[in-house]
Amino acid sequence: MGLKYTCPRCGTPLGYDGLCWKCKSEQERKAVLVWTSEQIAEKQKSLIQNIQRLADMEDPEFTDFWQLLGYQGAITPEIQRAALDAEVFYPSELYYRAPEDVRDSLIHALLSTEDSSEASNLMCCLAMQGDNRAQETLLELEKNPHPWRKKLYVDPSIYAQCGGWTFDKEGKRIELNFDTCYPMVKEVHGESSPVHIGRAREDTCPHCSGRMMDMLVLDGRDERLKFLGINGILTATCCPNCVGFLKDPAFNRFTLDGGVEVFPSKLFDGSDEMECYIQTEDYNSLTENLFVLGKAPVPLFYGAACDDVNTIGGFANWVQDWEYTACPCCGKPMKYLAQIQWDTLMDGTEGTLYIEFCSDCHIISMQHQQT
Repeated sequence: MGLKYTCPRCGTPLGYDGLCWKCKSEQERKAVLVWTSEQIAEKQKSLIQNIQRLADMEDPEFTDFWQLLGYQGAITPEIQRAALDAEVFYPSELYYRAPEDVRDSLIHALLSTEDSSEASNLMCCLAMQGDNRAQETLLELEKNPHPWRKKLYVDPSIYAQCGGWTFDKEGKRIELNFDTCYPMVKEVHGESSPVHIGRAREDTCPHCSGRMMDMLVLDGRDERLKFLGINGILTATCCPNCVGFLKDPAFNRFTLDGGVEVFPSKLFDGSDEMECYIQTEDYNSLTENLFVLGKAPVPLFYGAACDDVNTIGGFANWVQDWEYTACPCCGKPMKYLAQIQWDTLMDGTEGTLYIEFCSDCHIISMQHQQT
């Protein structure tokens, strides 16, 4: 039996009368993007006055925070100082590039605590602050661990990745995120774009016999994408059916003329084959999407604020924890490139595809996360 209603904007069948969640999210985002300076100031003031509600994930403060950060880039030092005074250390993005006085207080709290959970939160906050003094502190804690380290699963260098950077054994800083972010936006058919999502291929997956797909094809020579340092074509290829069932991320090597070498992969359960769950109409939906590269950059956390935005650069909306893959060739951590939300391409699908790359080895990593 078919659903009784349809979304009045996009026509998606629904079990209720109103906008579908994607159209509602887009409507809310467009409203935030045109906030006046007075509206922004009022939201900031309210957040400062009710900062403890943010830590408790209470609305409207929790939603206001992510809208201010993601769509306006408007988290001020005053908000950061209010959070620090109230000992609010979640979400860690609160402290992104906080001023030195806030950084020093975070360091003092981290070096003073004996609680492993608090230390974990504080390291994430310090990673988001992210300057040289923050790096020196996390490096020192990696070399000379405090007692609470025994109760944590990973070293401070992994916590640093939360902020989009890390360091090697010699203490050399490694940047894992780009300082620029572009959205993928829907436009009419035929518009030229240096980025394409979902290009069909002729080869099939060795595990499910489904169609392999170029999930991302990107021309780094476009002026908007010069920040990536890719002087040619980058292609990320995987099986959209199996990428979420692999033991490790899906890998391929790209050549700047558009070539691709797909690396062998293993399913997580050790079997050689699995069923293909993607139907013909899903493949068609994937390849016929209307996404093109946006004309202007957006705040770095634009893609981290919602579940319906595909982005190039900036920060990801990690469904679980951040995860930067080690390059299978050189062993260095790979750099985050893009996120693709599956449900923006195929209705009823879940999770996100995260794409990273090693610029030295021309290796692509693709991994899937979902709740």
